[in-house]
Amino acid sequence: MNRRHLLGASMAVATGATVAGTLGQSSKKTTQNPRQTARQTQGPSQNHAPAKSDLSAPSISRNRRQLRIATSWPKDFPGLGIMPNRFANSVREMTDGIIDIKVYAAGELVGATECFDAVSSGAADMYHAAEYYWQGKSKGFSFFTAVPMGMTSDEIMGWIEFGGGQALWDDLSARFNIKAFQAGNTGHQTGGWFKKKIETLEDFKGLRMRMPGLGGEVIRRLGGAAVRLSGGEIYQALQSGAIDATEWVGPWNDLAFGFYREAPYYYAPGFHEPGASLAVGINLDVWSQFSSDEKAIIKYACASANNASLGEYTYQNGLALERLKREHEIYPQFFTDEIMTTIGQISEDVVADLGTSDPVTTKIYESYLKARNAQRGWTEMGNGRYVNARRAALNAQ
Repeated sequence: MNRRHLLGASMAVATGATVAGTLGQSSKKTTQNPRQTARQTQGPSQNHAPAKSDLSAPSISRNRRQLRIATSWPKDFPGLGIMPNRFANSVREMTDGIIDIKVYAAGELVGATECFDAVSSGAADMYHAAEYYWQGKSKGFSFFTAVPMGMTSDEIMGWIEFGGGQALWDDLSARFNIKAFQAGNTGHQTGGWFKKKIETLEDFKGLRMRMPGLGGEVIRRLGGAAVRLSGGEIYQALQSGAIDATEWVGPWNDLAFGFYREAPYYYAPGFHEPGASLAVGINLDVWSQFSSDEKAIIKYACASANNASLGEYTYQNGLALERLKREHEIYPQFFTDEIMTTIGQISEDVVADLGTSDPVTTKIYESYLKARNAQRGWTEMGNGRYVNARRAALNAQ
């Protein structure tokens, strides 16, 4: 096997976001294997014995290792639960099984919000989760998932890959013996499911809503009560009346949990997570033991999982939304301009308060804000105006 081809194929995509159009495969059968690409590009000579120069190419250690990745998601849950499986399968394929990663759902190895400590201490080798779950460790982690009125999925990818975000993330995570990469994105999330209509700002007062991260602080400043629950706890809390509303992800995941049965008012847009980025975190001691070839493969697998998930969520959310309308007569409603304007103003204050809470977080916040503002004009000129124009054209037919 010509290892030079493998390393070149891995590094080409591991260092940039340009892989977005080519990494949409979602299973072992369809995941593009750089080893296959290398064979295909060798031409007629691929059936002959390798030249002597090929025999001296870098090679992956043949010592097989089984690693454990703890996740924050229910087992095999659509989208979220598949992302770590997609990552693990990619690594297994590209190393010919030399690195075999066993995926554990929330509660199987550790609890949904205990992944970070497990990986930091070495009790687990990796995690797949949302970085804002670790806000109690450092407020700076929130910026690597989502903050209210923050970056879209495209924008946060741009910041981390090209705007200095990864270096800041590396510095923060290393303080806890972890190396982290983007490895999933749900795209723009919805505003949530409510047991009553939300027509004015007064309707938020006294509202008990499942809302993690900084979005929860926005709910509190609107006069409500933010409740933190893992995904598996939400439906029962709605059913029992412990909460009046919940956000989760979007139509695909929301339909799977059946929230429409308990809270029939579905609102958009989601102010709290406009492009939620998810991560693979790796114990730093484990990471340092990988060869350069293996590190490139890990980075490639994370990039592949990240890009594939965004395409998958965009497509599956569309299908699920139509099912909600057709089968359950759930028609999404939109927060009023007054509500969104007020939420926007509160969100800026909440994010600024968090961003100036300590020197490490301030450095991340300033970089995040600079990148958001730099990309804002293009996002609005491109995506926002185009979607509005397309809607008007299609409605006129």
